[in-house]
Amino acid sequence: MIAGIEQVQPGAVGLSAERLARIPDYFAGYIDRGKLPCVAALVARRGKVAHLSLQGATELGGARGISEDTIYRIYSMTKPVTSVAAMMLFEEGAIRLDHEVSRYIPEFADLRVWDGGTVDAPVTRAPDRPMLVRDLFLHTSGLSYAFLFQHPVDAFYRKNKLDHSRHVGGLEAFCREIVKAPLVFSPGDRWNYSISIDVLGRVVEVASGMTLDRFFAERIFAPLGMVDTGFTVRPDNARRLMACYARDPTTGKITQSDPKGGESSYNHPPNLLSGGGGLVSTIGDYLRFCMMLARGGELEGVRILSPKTLAFMRMNHLPGGRTIAEMGDKTFSETRMEGSGFGLGWAVTTDVIATTQPGSAGAFSWGGMASTFFWIDPVEDLIAIQMTQLMPSGAYPIRPQLQQLVYAAIEG
Repeated sequence: MIAGIEQVQPGAVGLSAERLARIPDYFAGYIDRGKLPCVAALVARRGKVAHLSLQGATELGGARGISEDTIYRIYSMTKPVTSVAAMMLFEEGAIRLDHEVSRYIPEFADLRVWDGGTVDAPVTRAPDRPMLVRDLFLHTSGLSYAFLFQHPVDAFYRKNKLDHSRHVGGLEAFCREIVKAPLVFSPGDRWNYSISIDVLGRVVEVASGMTLDRFFAERIFAPLGMVDTGFTVRPDNARRLMACYARDPTTGKITQSDPKGGESSYNHPPNLLSGGGGLVSTIGDYLRFCMMLARGGELEGVRILSPKTLAFMRMNHLPGGRTIAEMGDKTFSETRMEGSGFGLGWAVTTDVIATTQPGSAGAFSWGGMASTFFWIDPVEDLIAIQMTQLMPSGAYPIRPQLQQLVYAAIEG
Protein backbone atom coordinates (compact mmCIF):
# COMPACT_ATOMS: atom_id res chain seq x y z
CA MET A 1 0.00 0.00 0.00
CA ILE A 2 1.16 3.54 -0.77
CA ALA A 3 1.10 6.31 1.81
CA GLY A 4 -2.26 7.21 3.32
CA ILE A 5 -4.76 9.36 1.45
CA GLU A 6 -4.04 13.01 2.19
CA GLN A 7 -7.03 15.25 2.84
CA VAL A 8 -7.69 18.99 2.88
CA GLN A 9 -10.35 21.01 4.64
CA PRO A 10 -13.52 20.91 2.49
CA GLY A 11 -13.82 24.70 2.49
CA ALA A 12 -10.47 24.95 0.72
CA VAL A 13 -12.02 23.38 -2.37
CA GLY A 14 -15.47 24.94 -2.18
CA LEU A 15 -17.25 22.18 -0.26
CA SER A 16 -19.20 22.29 2.99
CA ALA A 17 -17.74 20.18 5.82
CA GLU A 18 -21.11 20.14 7.55
CA ARG A 19 -22.90 18.82 4.49
CA LEU A 20 -20.23 16.25 3.66
CA ALA A 21 -20.70 14.92 7.19
CA ARG A 22 -24.20 13.89 6.12
CA ILE A 23 -22.65 11.13 4.00
CA PRO A 24 -21.60 8.79 6.84
CA ASP A 25 -24.66 9.81 8.86
CA TYR A 26 -26.92 8.73 6.02
CA PHE A 27 -25.25 5.41 5.18
CA ALA A 28 -24.94 4.38 8.82
CA GLY A 29 -28.56 3.24 8.57
CA TYR A 30 -27.71 0.65 5.92
CA ILE A 31 -24.96 -0.78 8.10
CA ASP A 32 -26.89 -0.65 11.37
CA ARG A 33 -29.79 -2.57 9.79
CA GLY A 34 -27.48 -5.21 8.35
CA LYS A 35 -28.20 -4.25 4.76
CA LEU A 36 -24.57 -3.54 3.86
CA PRO A 37 -21.31 -4.74 5.41
CA CYS A 38 -19.66 -1.37 4.89
CA VAL A 39 -19.63 1.90 2.95
CA ALA A 40 -16.46 3.73 1.95
CA ALA A 41 -17.02 7.13 0.34
CA LEU A 42 -14.41 9.48 -1.08
CA VAL A 43 -14.94 12.95 -2.52
CA ALA A 44 -12.18 14.93 -4.23
CA ARG A 45 -12.37 18.37 -5.80
CA ARG A 46 -9.74 20.42 -7.64
CA GLY A 47 -7.36 17.50 -7.24
CA LYS A 48 -7.67 17.34 -3.44
CA VAL A 49 -9.49 14.80 -1.27
CA ALA A 50 -11.99 16.68 0.90
CA HIS A 51 -13.92 13.75 2.35
CA LEU A 52 -13.14 10.13 3.18
CA SER A 53 -15.51 8.15 5.39
CA LEU A 54 -14.94 4.47 6.21
CA GLN A 55 -17.90 2.74 7.87
CA GLY A 56 -18.67 -0.87 8.69
CA ALA A 57 -16.58 -4.01 8.71
CA THR A 58 -14.76 -6.38 6.39
CA GLU A 59 -17.60 -8.86 6.87
CA LEU A 60 -21.26 -8.40 7.68
CA GLY A 61 -21.56 -7.78 11.41
CA GLY A 62 -17.82 -8.27 11.89
CA ALA A 63 -15.52 -6.58 14.36
CA ARG A 64 -12.70 -5.56 12.01
CA GLY A 65 -13.48 -2.22 10.41
CA ILE A 66 -12.65 -1.35 6.83
CA SER A 67 -9.70 0.97 6.27
CA GLU A 68 -7.94 2.83 3.49
CA ASP A 69 -6.14 -0.37 2.50
CA THR A 70 -9.21 -2.65 2.33
CA ILE A 71 -9.32 -4.52 -0.97
CA TYR A 72 -12.62 -4.78 -2.88
CA ARG A 73 -13.81 -6.72 -5.91
CA ILE A 74 -14.49 -3.89 -8.34
CA TYR A 75 -16.04 -6.08 -11.03
CA SER A 76 -17.23 -3.83 -13.90
CA MET A 77 -15.14 -0.90 -12.75
CA THR A 78 -12.51 -2.99 -14.56
CA LYS A 79 -14.11 -1.92 -17.84
CA PRO A 80 -12.75 1.66 -17.83
CA VAL A 81 -9.26 0.24 -17.21
CA THR A 82 -9.54 -2.06 -20.23
CA SER A 83 -10.91 0.80 -22.32
CA VAL A 84 -7.96 2.99 -21.33
CA ALA A 85 -5.58 0.16 -22.25
CA ALA A 86 -7.19 -0.14 -25.69
CA MET A 87 -7.00 3.60 -26.27
CA MET A 88 -3.32 3.61 -25.32
CA LEU A 89 -2.83 1.17 -28.18
CA PHE A 90 -5.07 3.33 -30.37
CA GLU A 91 -2.72 6.25 -29.75
CA GLU A 92 0.18 4.05 -30.88
CA GLY A 93 -1.62 3.07 -34.10
CA ALA A 94 -2.01 -0.57 -33.07
CA ILE A 95 -5.83 -0.41 -32.91
CA ARG A 96 -8.44 1.48 -34.89
CA LEU A 97 -12.05 1.94 -33.84
CA ASP A 98 -13.31 1.29 -37.36
CA HIS A 99 -11.40 -1.98 -37.75
CA GLU A 100 -13.44 -5.15 -37.84
CA VAL A 101 -13.00 -7.23 -34.68
CA SER A 102 -12.14 -10.18 -36.92
CA ARG A 103 -8.91 -8.39 -37.82
CA TYR A 104 -7.71 -9.23 -34.27
CA ILE A 105 -9.84 -12.32 -33.55
CA PRO A 106 -10.38 -14.16 -36.88
CA GLU A 107 -13.28 -16.27 -35.56
CA PHE A 108 -15.41 -13.11 -35.39
CA ALA A 109 -15.63 -13.06 -39.19
CA ASP A 110 -18.42 -15.66 -39.09
CA LEU A 111 -20.91 -14.13 -36.65
CA ARG A 112 -24.64 -14.81 -36.89
CA VAL A 113 -27.63 -12.93 -35.47
CA TRP A 114 -30.58 -14.46 -33.59
CA ASP A 115 -33.62 -14.66 -35.87
CA GLY A 116 -35.95 -16.93 -33.91
CA GLY A 117 -36.16 -20.59 -33.00
CA THR A 118 -35.24 -21.93 -29.56
CA VAL A 119 -32.20 -21.94 -27.31
CA ASP A 120 -31.53 -25.54 -28.39
CA ALA A 121 -32.19 -24.84 -32.08
CA PRO A 122 -31.71 -21.13 -32.84
CA VAL A 123 -32.55 -19.72 -36.26
CA THR A 124 -29.92 -17.21 -37.35
CA ARG A 125 -29.13 -14.77 -40.12
CA ALA A 126 -26.07 -12.86 -41.27
CA PRO A 127 -25.46 -9.49 -39.53
CA ASP A 128 -26.16 -6.31 -41.47
CA ARG A 129 -22.55 -5.29 -41.02
CA PRO A 130 -19.43 -6.67 -39.32
CA MET A 131 -18.72 -6.05 -35.64
CA LEU A 132 -16.26 -3.17 -35.25
CA VAL A 133 -13.85 -2.43 -32.43
CA ARG A 134 -15.91 0.63 -31.48
CA ASP A 135 -18.92 -1.65 -30.93
CA LEU A 136 -16.97 -3.40 -28.18
CA PHE A 137 -16.30 -0.13 -26.34
CA LEU A 138 -19.93 0.96 -26.67
CA HIS A 139 -21.79 -2.31 -25.97
CA THR A 140 -23.37 -2.04 -29.42
CA SER A 141 -21.74 -5.30 -30.50
CA GLY A 142 -24.82 -7.53 -30.18
CA LEU A 143 -23.08 -9.62 -27.52
CA SER A 144 -24.78 -10.25 -24.17
CA TYR A 145 -24.27 -11.54 -20.61
CA ALA A 146 -25.28 -14.87 -19.10
CA PHE A 147 -26.70 -13.15 -16.01
CA LEU A 148 -29.24 -11.15 -18.04
CA PHE A 149 -32.75 -12.50 -18.52
CA GLN A 150 -33.91 -10.28 -21.38
CA HIS A 151 -33.41 -12.44 -24.46
CA PRO A 152 -33.14 -16.11 -25.50
CA VAL A 153 -29.47 -15.47 -26.34
CA ASP A 154 -28.85 -14.86 -22.63
CA ALA A 155 -30.21 -18.33 -21.94
CA PHE A 156 -27.95 -19.71 -24.70
CA TYR A 157 -24.98 -18.21 -22.84
CA ARG A 158 -26.04 -19.88 -19.59
CA LYS A 159 -26.65 -23.24 -21.25
CA ASN A 160 -23.22 -23.18 -22.90
CA LYS A 161 -21.32 -21.71 -19.93
CA LEU A 162 -20.39 -18.55 -21.80
CA ASP A 163 -19.41 -16.50 -18.78
CA HIS A 164 -15.94 -16.05 -17.37
CA SER A 165 -16.76 -17.63 -14.01
CA ARG A 166 -17.72 -20.96 -15.60
CA HIS A 167 -15.55 -21.09 -18.72
CA VAL A 168 -12.51 -23.33 -18.76
CA GLY A 169 -9.61 -22.42 -21.03
CA GLY A 170 -8.49 -18.79 -20.78
CA LEU A 171 -9.42 -15.58 -22.64
CA GLU A 172 -8.30 -16.63 -26.12
CA ALA A 173 -10.33 -19.83 -25.94
CA PHE A 174 -13.27 -17.95 -24.43
CA CYS A 175 -13.41 -15.64 -27.45
CA ARG A 176 -13.40 -18.65 -29.76
CA GLU A 177 -16.39 -20.06 -27.86
CA ILE A 178 -18.35 -16.79 -27.89
CA VAL A 179 -18.80 -16.87 -31.66
CA LYS A 180 -20.88 -20.05 -31.30
CA ALA A 181 -23.64 -17.95 -29.74
CA PRO A 182 -25.90 -15.81 -31.94
CA LEU A 183 -25.77 -12.06 -31.52
CA VAL A 184 -28.82 -10.44 -29.94
CA PHE A 185 -28.92 -7.91 -32.80
CA SER A 186 -26.83 -6.77 -35.72
CA PRO A 187 -23.83 -4.68 -34.55
CA GLY A 188 -24.64 -1.02 -34.11
CA ASP A 189 -28.41 -1.45 -33.96
CA ARG A 190 -28.89 -1.30 -30.18
CA TRP A 191 -27.14 -1.00 -26.81
CA ASN A 192 -26.87 -4.15 -24.70
CA TYR A 193 -24.66 -4.55 -21.64
CA SER A 194 -22.38 -7.45 -22.43
CA ILE A 195 -19.09 -9.30 -22.47
CA SER A 196 -17.93 -6.80 -25.11
CA ILE A 197 -15.14 -5.48 -22.88
CA ASP A 198 -13.88 -9.01 -22.26
CA VAL A 199 -13.52 -9.32 -26.03
CA LEU A 200 -11.85 -5.89 -26.09
CA GLY A 201 -9.40 -7.25 -23.53
CA ARG A 202 -8.46 -9.95 -26.00
CA VAL A 203 -8.00 -7.29 -28.69
CA VAL A 204 -5.57 -5.56 -26.31
CA GLU A 205 -3.64 -8.81 -25.93
CA VAL A 206 -3.43 -9.40 -29.69
CA ALA A 207 -2.50 -5.80 -30.53
CA SER A 208 0.11 -5.50 -27.77
CA GLY A 209 1.56 -9.02 -27.77
CA MET A 210 1.12 -9.06 -23.97
CA THR A 211 -1.29 -10.85 -21.70
CA LEU A 212 -3.91 -8.52 -20.25
CA ASP A 213 -2.61 -8.78 -16.70
CA ARG A 214 0.91 -7.94 -17.81
CA PHE A 215 -0.26 -4.98 -19.92
CA PHE A 216 -2.26 -3.59 -17.01
CA ALA A 217 0.58 -4.10 -14.54
CA GLU A 218 3.38 -2.65 -16.69
CA ARG A 219 1.58 0.05 -18.67
CA ILE A 220 -1.05 1.34 -16.21
CA PHE A 221 -0.77 0.15 -12.60
CA ALA A 222 2.98 0.52 -12.06
CA PRO A 223 3.22 3.96 -13.71
CA LEU A 224 0.22 5.24 -11.72
CA GLY A 225 1.34 3.70 -8.42
CA MET A 226 -1.72 1.44 -8.21
CA VAL A 227 0.10 -1.11 -6.08
CA ASP A 228 -2.93 -3.08 -4.84
CA THR A 229 -4.86 -3.50 -8.10
CA GLY A 230 -4.81 -6.73 -10.10
CA PHE A 231 -6.58 -9.93 -11.05
CA THR A 232 -5.44 -11.68 -7.87
CA VAL A 233 -4.64 -10.73 -4.28
CA ARG A 234 -1.01 -11.27 -3.32
CA PRO A 235 -0.50 -13.66 -0.36
CA ASP A 236 0.89 -10.85 1.80
CA ASN A 237 -2.28 -8.84 1.15
CA ALA A 238 -4.83 -11.62 1.63
CA ARG A 239 -5.98 -10.41 5.05
CA ARG A 240 -7.00 -7.08 3.48
CA LEU A 241 -9.59 -8.57 1.09
CA MET A 242 -13.06 -8.19 2.57
CA ALA A 243 -15.99 -10.58 2.13
CA CYS A 244 -18.57 -10.16 -0.62
CA TYR A 245 -22.33 -10.68 -0.31
CA ALA A 246 -25.41 -11.24 -2.46
CA ARG A 247 -28.98 -10.16 -1.76
CA ASP A 248 -31.88 -12.29 -2.99
CA PRO A 249 -34.17 -9.88 -4.90
CA THR A 250 -37.28 -11.83 -3.89
CA THR A 251 -36.70 -12.58 -0.21
CA GLY A 252 -34.18 -9.84 0.61
CA LYS A 253 -32.00 -12.44 2.33
CA ILE A 254 -28.29 -11.65 2.27
CA THR A 255 -25.75 -14.46 1.96
CA GLN A 256 -22.00 -14.52 1.55
CA SER A 257 -20.91 -15.05 -2.06
CA ASP A 258 -17.14 -15.01 -1.52
CA PRO A 259 -15.27 -15.07 1.82
CA LYS A 260 -12.73 -12.57 3.01
CA GLY A 261 -8.99 -13.07 3.33
CA GLY A 262 -7.13 -16.20 2.32
CA GLU A 263 -10.28 -18.25 1.75
CA SER A 264 -11.38 -16.17 -1.25
CA SER A 265 -11.08 -17.39 -4.83
CA TYR A 266 -9.19 -14.16 -5.59
CA ASN A 267 -6.13 -15.57 -3.87
CA HIS A 268 -5.57 -17.81 -6.91
CA PRO A 269 -4.92 -16.86 -10.54
CA PRO A 270 -8.19 -16.67 -12.50
CA ASN A 271 -8.82 -19.06 -15.33
CA LEU A 272 -9.81 -16.14 -17.52
CA LEU A 273 -8.43 -12.59 -17.40
CA SER A 274 -11.71 -10.69 -17.50
CA GLY A 275 -11.26 -7.19 -18.84
CA GLY A 276 -14.94 -6.71 -18.14
CA GLY A 277 -14.95 -7.51 -14.45
CA GLY A 278 -11.90 -9.29 -13.06
CA LEU A 279 -10.00 -6.74 -10.98
CA VAL A 280 -9.68 -6.08 -7.27
CA SER A 281 -8.56 -2.68 -5.97
CA THR A 282 -8.56 -0.25 -3.05
CA ILE A 283 -10.30 3.10 -2.85
CA GLY A 284 -6.91 4.81 -2.91
CA ASP A 285 -5.70 2.95 -5.98
CA TYR A 286 -8.89 3.66 -7.89
CA LEU A 287 -8.60 7.31 -6.89
CA ARG A 288 -5.24 7.43 -8.66
CA PHE A 289 -6.83 6.01 -11.80
CA CYS A 290 -9.66 8.59 -11.58
CA MET A 291 -7.19 11.42 -10.95
CA MET A 292 -5.37 10.47 -14.13
CA LEU A 293 -8.67 10.62 -16.05
CA ALA A 294 -9.68 13.92 -14.45
CA ARG A 295 -6.31 15.49 -15.24
CA GLY A 296 -6.43 14.72 -18.93
CA GLY A 297 -4.48 11.46 -18.89
CA GLU A 298 -1.58 12.45 -16.63
CA LEU A 299 -0.75 11.94 -12.96
CA GLU A 300 2.35 13.17 -11.14
CA GLY A 301 4.35 13.54 -14.33
CA VAL A 302 3.28 10.19 -15.81
CA ARG A 303 1.21 10.46 -18.98
CA ILE A 304 -1.07 7.55 -19.84
CA LEU A 305 -3.21 9.20 -22.53
CA SER A 306 -3.32 12.47 -24.42
CA PRO A 307 -5.84 15.07 -23.20
CA LYS A 308 -7.33 15.07 -26.70
CA THR A 309 -7.84 11.29 -26.59
CA LEU A 310 -9.54 11.52 -23.19
CA ALA A 311 -11.80 14.32 -24.39
CA PHE A 312 -12.77 12.05 -27.29
CA MET A 313 -13.47 9.16 -24.91
CA ARG A 314 -15.76 11.37 -22.80
CA MET A 315 -18.05 12.19 -25.73
CA ASN A 316 -21.31 10.34 -26.32
CA HIS A 317 -20.46 7.90 -29.11
CA LEU A 318 -23.88 6.26 -29.43
CA PRO A 319 -25.29 6.61 -32.97
CA GLY A 320 -27.20 9.83 -33.55
CA GLY A 321 -26.35 11.09 -30.06
CA ARG A 322 -28.94 8.78 -28.54
CA THR A 323 -29.08 7.71 -24.89
CA ILE A 324 -28.75 4.24 -23.40
CA ALA A 325 -32.49 4.33 -22.69
CA GLU A 326 -33.27 5.07 -26.34
CA MET A 327 -31.00 2.27 -27.58
CA GLY A 328 -31.09 -0.19 -24.70
CA ASP A 329 -34.76 -0.91 -24.10
CA LYS A 330 -34.97 -2.74 -20.73
CA THR A 331 -31.35 -3.86 -20.67
CA PHE A 332 -29.37 -3.80 -17.42
CA SER A 333 -26.97 -0.90 -16.90
CA GLU A 334 -24.62 0.17 -14.10
CA THR A 335 -26.01 3.71 -14.27
CA ARG A 336 -29.34 5.39 -14.95
CA MET A 337 -30.21 4.89 -18.60
CA GLU A 338 -32.29 8.06 -18.97
CA GLY A 339 -30.15 11.08 -19.74
CA SER A 340 -27.02 8.97 -20.24
CA GLY A 341 -25.14 8.35 -23.43
CA PHE A 342 -22.07 6.16 -23.67
CA GLY A 343 -18.46 7.03 -24.36
CA LEU A 344 -15.41 4.86 -24.87
CA GLY A 345 -15.55 3.02 -21.56
CA TRP A 346 -18.24 4.64 -19.42
CA ALA A 347 -21.64 6.32 -19.29
CA VAL A 348 -21.73 10.03 -20.12
CA THR A 349 -24.41 12.44 -18.86
CA THR A 350 -26.14 14.10 -21.80
CA ASP A 351 -29.32 15.43 -20.12
CA VAL A 352 -29.03 16.30 -16.42
CA ILE A 353 -32.77 16.77 -15.95
CA ALA A 354 -33.54 13.31 -17.38
CA THR A 355 -31.23 11.69 -14.82
CA THR A 356 -33.39 13.20 -11.99
CA GLN A 357 -30.14 14.00 -10.15
CA PRO A 358 -28.01 17.12 -9.79
CA GLY A 359 -24.94 16.90 -11.98
CA SER A 360 -23.31 18.26 -15.10
CA ALA A 361 -23.50 17.49 -18.78
CA GLY A 362 -20.34 15.59 -19.65
CA ALA A 363 -19.90 13.89 -16.27
CA PHE A 364 -18.88 10.27 -16.75
CA SER A 365 -19.27 7.24 -14.51
CA TRP A 366 -19.49 3.50 -14.10
CA GLY A 367 -19.94 0.93 -11.38
CA GLY A 368 -19.41 -2.69 -10.47
CA MET A 369 -21.66 -5.64 -9.68
CA ALA A 370 -20.90 -5.49 -5.94
CA SER A 371 -22.23 -1.90 -5.71
CA THR A 372 -18.93 -0.10 -6.21
CA PHE A 373 -19.21 3.16 -8.17
CA PHE A 374 -17.30 6.20 -9.38
CA TRP A 375 -18.09 9.36 -11.24
CA ILE A 376 -16.05 12.27 -12.51
CA ASP A 377 -17.60 15.69 -13.14
CA PRO A 378 -15.21 17.81 -15.24
CA VAL A 379 -17.40 20.92 -14.89
CA GLU A 380 -17.14 20.85 -11.09
CA ASP A 381 -13.63 19.30 -11.12
CA LEU A 382 -15.09 16.60 -8.90
CA ILE A 383 -14.34 12.90 -8.29
CA ALA A 384 -16.42 10.62 -6.08
CA ILE A 385 -15.88 6.92 -5.35
CA GLN A 386 -18.08 4.55 -3.37
CA MET A 387 -17.00 1.08 -2.23
CA THR A 388 -18.91 -1.76 -0.60
CA GLN A 389 -19.44 -5.46 -1.43
CA LEU A 390 -23.07 -6.39 -2.11
CA MET A 391 -24.55 -7.89 -5.26
CA PRO A 392 -26.48 -6.99 -7.32
CA SER A 393 -25.55 -3.37 -7.79
CA GLY A 394 -29.20 -2.32 -7.92
CA ALA A 395 -30.07 -3.84 -4.54
CA TYR A 396 -30.34 -0.38 -2.98
CA PRO A 397 -30.24 3.15 -4.51
CA ILE A 398 -26.97 4.03 -2.79
CA ARG A 399 -25.38 5.51 -5.92
CA PRO A 400 -27.92 8.28 -6.54
CA GLN A 401 -28.14 8.83 -2.80
CA LEU A 402 -24.41 9.51 -2.65
CA GLN A 403 -24.69 11.85 -5.64
CA GLN A 404 -27.45 13.84 -3.93
CA LEU A 405 -25.34 14.24 -0.80
CA VAL A 406 -22.16 15.18 -2.64
CA TYR A 407 -23.70 17.80 -4.94
CA ALA A 408 -25.54 19.31 -1.96
CA ALA A 409 -22.13 20.00 -0.38
CA ILE A 410 -20.89 22.27 -3.21
CA GLU A 411 -20.68 25.87 -2.02
CA GLY A 412 -18.71 27.55 -4.73
